[in-house]
Amino acid sequence: MNNSHLHLVVNHLPIIFPIVGIILLLIGIFTKSEVTKRNAYIIFILGAIASILAMATGENAEDAIEKLQGVSKDLIHTHEEAAELFAGFSYVLGGFSLIALFSSWKNYSISKFAPYVVGLLAIGTLFFAQKTGTSGGEIRHTEIRSGFSENQNENSGDSKKEDLEKSDKNHD
Repeated sequence: MNNSHLHLVVNHLPIIFPIVGIILLLIGIFTKSEVTKRNAYIIFILGAIASILAMATGENAEDAIEKLQGVSKDLIHTHEEAAELFAGFSYVLGGFSLIALFSSWKNYSISKFAPYVVGLLAIGTLFFAQKTGTSGGEIRHTEIRSGFSENQNENSGDSKKEDLEKSDKNHD
């Protein structure tokens, strides 16, 4: 497994954990279940840890793919900037979740409003997660870049089909 592959394996986790955490947190809020809220806090903490791993593997992945043909250094830079902001939000979310987990466990008075603060932070974090995920995908997936049209895709498919037909005729 090379550096790029390792980054691709871990980079989805910091995006998935907050989604699962928000679902659990909402269930905990509506059912008034402290156990479910605590599980959501743990999920957010795991998301912050996964962000550390994604950031740690990102630099090596950049070094590996920036030399590939068709890879834009500007897109890599945009993704890197978005990832740093997302990671910062993820770390803050993990920190507040740790405080919320402890306050819930000890039944401190702040545990009554902590789920709402953590929930708002999680929504903000997901906003930056989407920006980071999209900018990362744009590095290698031209079809999700702004300005892409279906005609480009159809034309490239047609020329490939024509090339195959010509190749088949030459072999006959």
